[in-house]
Amino acid sequence: MDLDSNILLEFAKAQVMSLDNQDRFECLLQTLAATIPCDAIALLALERDVLKPLAIKGLTSDTLGRRFIINDNPRFKAIIAAKAPMRFEADCPLPDPYDGLVANVQGDLPIHACMGLPLYFAGQLIGVLTFDSLKPQAFSHLPQTSLDALAAIAAATLKIALTLDELEYKNAQSHLLVAELNKESLVRDGFEMIGQSQEMAKLKQELTIVAASPFSVLIQGETGVGKELVAKSLHMQSARANHPLVYVNCAALPENLIESELFGHKKGAFTGADKDRAGKFALADGGTLFLDEIGELPLAAQSKLLRALQSNEIQPVGQDKIQHVDVRVIAATNRDLIQEVEKGVFRSDLYHRLSVYPIKVPALKNRIGDIELLTGYFLELSRRKLGLQQLKLAVGVIEHLNSYDWPGNVRELEHVISRAALKAAAQYQQGEIVQIETLHLGLLNSEIKTEQTGSIKERAETGELQKDSQFNPDLTLGLKAATEDFQRQAIVTVLNEYQGNWSAAARVLKADRANLTRLAKRLGISVTKQVTR
Repeated sequence: MDLDSNILLEFAKAQVMSLDNQDRFECLLQTLAATIPCDAIALLALERDVLKPLAIKGLTSDTLGRRFIINDNPRFKAIIAAKAPMRFEADCPLPDPYDGLVANVQGDLPIHACMGLPLYFAGQLIGVLTFDSLKPQAFSHLPQTSLDALAAIAAATLKIALTLDELEYKNAQSHLLVAELNKESLVRDGFEMIGQSQEMAKLKQELTIVAASPFSVLIQGETGVGKELVAKSLHMQSARANHPLVYVNCAALPENLIESELFGHKKGAFTGADKDRAGKFALADGGTLFLDEIGELPLAAQSKLLRALQSNEIQPVGQDKIQHVDVRVIAATNRDLIQEVEKGVFRSDLYHRLSVYPIKVPALKNRIGDIELLTGYFLELSRRKLGLQQLKLAVGVIEHLNSYDWPGNVRELEHVISRAALKAAAQYQQGEIVQIETLHLGLLNSEIKTEQTGSIKERAETGELQKDSQFNPDLTLGLKAATEDFQRQAIVTVLNEYQGNWSAAARVLKADRANLTRLAKRLGISVTKQVTR
């Protein structure tokens, strides 16, 4: 290997002139490819006990979305333990994390050469650089000193990028603790916002702007786009990150207990109040209160919530004393609240109080290029959950996924990949690379043609719901049974339309929520937390 001075000079210039980190990473990989002939290169950053790909060359595009837990990948573990450039024998029995992911190679990787360089800066491990070649012994002749030099160059590049990210973060939020700059542990819990599209870049910029402020935020977006994830990101980037983030599903709050749930109650305040209970506001004191599905909150409860937001004071049910709380409120909805205000079902003053800084989360169909990254992320999650050696996509699957409009957004994509992985795994033997084919994805909704126009809600409001053929009762059952059959069909249809949301169903059917649930129970209708297709 010859570390040509001209190559290194051009590389150094590019590092100084690069406008962003991705340019630096691409330049690094080009320099490495020109220096060490190989079929695949990957630069990965260490985030706690997870390796996150930052740039790849010669690997499938979904690799960028994967997250490799070190203890689950023996080769990565060996590279890090070696603390020096490490070459693996061509017949090394340790499973290769890129098996099946090298572009233009079908099935298992043949006998090949593999090399890994742990990247240290100031004695601290910050990442890993890997090389793969389909030619056995391709790296055996490389001098150790030259590899050490390349590792130092790569480590310096990665450190520059990470430092710039940290400085930008500090500039936006100088009051945060340095320890909170990188929430690596959140990656494993699903808090990472995967995506490099322009829409996601704009969203992340918006979050950076508003996160450090005390303002209330209203997150808007379709079902399944990840509004809860955005709320968590806002909390973790704020000065309240060391304090609680309390979640409230407004649609699931029993109407007669909303005040108790939000503000708490004293023992004996009402039947069943056998002890003091702190409400969500009190639990979130000093932190953040996330009000999900805020559009489902009844008008009576909206006025009480508004009072708490205006004064930062709450009064538990059955208690005379006013209690002060310091809470930042983040709300989320898939409804158009301006339209709800115009219809008189949502208070205008509460809307303006909540939407000091509105944020729109883009639909998946508008996030060009992000489907591949998200697919890679969900593939790796499924691989770990199912205990598979490797899980990959067949040719044409990404194109098929990209052609779908994803009405259920990211949540639907996750479910599709999880089901496909389970179906595909059933066809392979233990230890084999599992490949997801297009047929494993099932029938996507956009492939089903329907004649229905307008939503259930729209047809209910215009009176067309009663005219729909699916609501024709069987009169041979008798009046009572036919009536119950009609009620059953109507309730089930509306509940399906609103994903089991009783409050929304009650509004559409113009019924009291409590009475509706009692009627549904009598008719044998129940809602379970299970998604079926």
